[in-house]
Amino acid sequence: MAALLGEYMLKTKFTVTLFALFALLLNGASDVGTDTVSVFVMKGDSVTLHTNITINQRERFKWYFIDDLIAQINGDLRYNCTDVQCNKEDERFRDRLKLDHQSGDLTIANTSTSDSGVYQLQTFSSRHTGNTFKVVVKDVAAEVKRKSVKEGESVTLDTPGVKNPNDVRTWYFNDSLIAEITGEQTHICEDPQCKERFRDRLELDHQTGSLNISNTRTTDSGDYKLKIKSSRNYYTVTSIKSFTLSVTGEYHYDFMDEKRLLQGNVKINIITSIYCSTLIGSIGGFDITV
Repeated sequence: MAALLGEYMLKTKFTVTLFALFALLLNGASDVGTDTVSVFVMKGDSVTLHTNITINQRERFKWYFIDDLIAQINGDLRYNCTDVQCNKEDERFRDRLKLDHQSGDLTIANTSTSDSGVYQLQTFSSRHTGNTFKVVVKDVAAEVKRKSVKEGESVTLDTPGVKNPNDVRTWYFNDSLIAEITGEQTHICEDPQCKERFRDRLELDHQTGSLNISNTRTTDSGDYKLKIKSSRNYYTVTSIKSFTLSVTGEYHYDFMDEKRLLQGNVKINIITSIYCSTLIGSIGGFDITV
C-alpha cells in the first residue's frame, strides 16, 4: 500500500512539474500580458495605448476596434495604415489616430463617447501575444474656468488633486510654453519672451501643479492651458484644463475739466471722472455713462 502511495505521489509530482514548466514557458514567451486593461478618460482627452514592445523591421501587427481594423504595421511601409486608410468605409477616427512606427503605440486624439469600446492588439510574433484594452470615454467635457482680478492682485490657477509623481504638467499662455513640472524638475519661463512678460511673477506648486501669478498686469489677460500627461504601464492619458484670465486696470483720477465746445448752438459742459476705465460725463445737465 505504501509502495502504491509513493508511486502515485511521484506521478502527481511529475505531472505538476510538467504543467508548471509549460506554463512558465508560455508566460515567458510574452512581453505583454493578455489581460484586459481598463482605461477611463474624459471626453476630449487623448489616450495612447502602449504595446510595450520594440518593433523591428520585420515586425507585423494590427490594431482592431471591436472587429474593425484601424491600424497596422506590416514590415513594409507601403502596407502601413491608420483609420480610413485601413477601412475607407469607416470615418469614425478620421485624422484622430496616430501610430508610432517605433513602438506600435496607438494614440487616439480628442476622444468622444463613440470611441468607447474594446481595442485589440494582434501581433504575428512568437515573442509577443496581443493585448486588450477596454476604453471608456466619460461624457463630461472639461469646462473653461474664468477668473477675474484687479491689476496688482495675485491669482492662482488651481489644478485638480495632488500631482502623480509620473505626471508631466505643462502650462501655456496663449499657446506659448511658460512653465512645466517633470518629475522633480520645475521649469519656469526659460525663453526670453516669457521672462520679459512675467518678470519672476510666476510660481508653481510642486505638489499640485497649480500656477500662481503675482502682481498681475492687464497684459496677463488671456487664455491659459494646463496639459496633464499621466503615464501608466500600458497607457498614457493627456488631458487639457483651460482657464481664461481677465485683469482689469484700476485708475482713479478725480478732476473737473470744464470745456466749451461749440457744435451748432449747443454748449456742452463736460465733467469727467475715470474709474476702472469707465467714463462718466454730464451733457446739458444729464448724466451719462460711456
